[in-house]
Amino acid sequence: MLRKALTATALMITVALPAHLTASELRVGFTLDALTLDPGNHRNRDTETIIRNIYDGLLTRDSKMKVVPELAESWTQVDPVTYDFRIRSGVIFHDGSLMTADDIVFTFERLTKDGALGGQTSPRKDLVGPVASITRVDDRTVRFTLKEPWPILPAMLPVQEVISKAFAEKVGSQGLATQANGTGPFKLVEWRKGDTVIMERHDAYYGGATDISPVGKACVDRVIFRAIPENASRVAALLAGEVDIINELPPYDMKKVEANGNTRVMKVNGTRTFFVALNNGKKPFDDPRVRKAANMAIDKALIIDRILLGTAAPLNGVMSPDAFGFNPDLPAYKFDVEAAKKLLAEAGYPNGVDVTLDAEGPFKDVVGAIAAMLTKAGIRAKVNVSEASTLQAKWAATGEKTGDMWFTSWGNGSLDPADIFVPTLRSGGRGNRAFYSNKEVDGLLDSANVELDQAKRADLYKKAQAIVNSEAPWIFMWLPQDLYGVSKRVSGWEPSADSRINSSRYLREVIGPAS
Repeated sequence: MLRKALTATALMITVALPAHLTASELRVGFTLDALTLDPGNHRNRDTETIIRNIYDGLLTRDSKMKVVPELAESWTQVDPVTYDFRIRSGVIFHDGSLMTADDIVFTFERLTKDGALGGQTSPRKDLVGPVASITRVDDRTVRFTLKEPWPILPAMLPVQEVISKAFAEKVGSQGLATQANGTGPFKLVEWRKGDTVIMERHDAYYGGATDISPVGKACVDRVIFRAIPENASRVAALLAGEVDIINELPPYDMKKVEANGNTRVMKVNGTRTFFVALNNGKKPFDDPRVRKAANMAIDKALIIDRILLGTAAPLNGVMSPDAFGFNPDLPAYKFDVEAAKKLLAEAGYPNGVDVTLDAEGPFKDVVGAIAAMLTKAGIRAKVNVSEASTLQAKWAATGEKTGDMWFTSWGNGSLDPADIFVPTLRSGGRGNRAFYSNKEVDGLLDSANVELDQAKRADLYKKAQAIVNSEAPWIFMWLPQDLYGVSKRVSGWEPSADSRINSSRYLREVIGPAS
């Protein structure tokens, strides 16, 4: 369900090797292959996970999601729209060249300037917000100047990797799609597209973020990401010892993994909010009473217990409980079929309504349960299963707005409201699938977006959450846990919420043959 990648904490991992292996190797069974090896030309978490082992960023996150320096040694906010980053000295690209401030400037100009990717604009442009310019102050200082205050700039930089200016100019954007020259802990050996990404240790690695211990080179010689999209095959590969870690472990396979003497299940709260977008722009969901009735019709606790096997936390709003500015006082919509029917009648639908519930194929079981519950409350829901691209077009903010309901989700890797609340619920937001519009909410979000006082900023978001909870533009659903299957040959590893794995920091030594 989760379309997530792997992640790791700052704890040490050790891998016990079978006796016949002479080199240490971590093998990851992964849901999807990378779409590209170009850090500036994708919007995909699985791709991000893979290439983050090859490329480092100015900043990164520790296991508790705290933003810490990586290629930057430190940073300073000079004024509300100016940030200076002090760059580490002696960082070497995989081709042996020295990373400079010019590489940082080139990387971010490529992300922010229209047409900078061989005539194409980076799909990651909005992830660096209102950046007006990036300039080299001196050999070790780079300045970011914003068009307006944007407090979450540091929180968004861990997902932007630095590339070599000389290498990019040599191979072009087309070359960057299949070749790699980063500063990360591993060098690309081979990409068998659609199948496997093979990496080897970068022996000249500078050591990574000093705030995440242990610091130093990767202890494993190789890391292999093997694409295994089918759940059963991925689980089978883990149980057979063919891979050491798998992501997106289905909840129904947890017992199987735990029952195997050589594997275990590991969990962490994710950062993806699941909800049913209700079309606020057309009947019947233009009436808040119908939207509230839909929320009352769903027994979330039952679905979480029976279908998700307890691997999700119920939500009463847009944000994760771990996110900045989360409002813990939002009232829950109590499961109450009769109250839902009464609200429908008050809204002018005493005989109920007929609607279509859109969903992607992997969510068939969940939406079947949701549709059955809605139907019992008088919202007769017919399930329509379609491809993601079809549904994204149907529910595009600029589209025809013909849908009724869509079971969908939105990721919030920064754990900041600006990364989820603004795109999904501000009027005209690129992810506003519900076509919701409230001027007061817009004003609160706009004010929070430029507010530098963190306490005031959090309060603005809490007020906006309260309004959204009351108006119920969505059926508020849950925040799932990310589930992993892990070989017992791997020790000292635990997942964290940003769903990435940086293999070098956590594989420090080899400890004899597996038992």
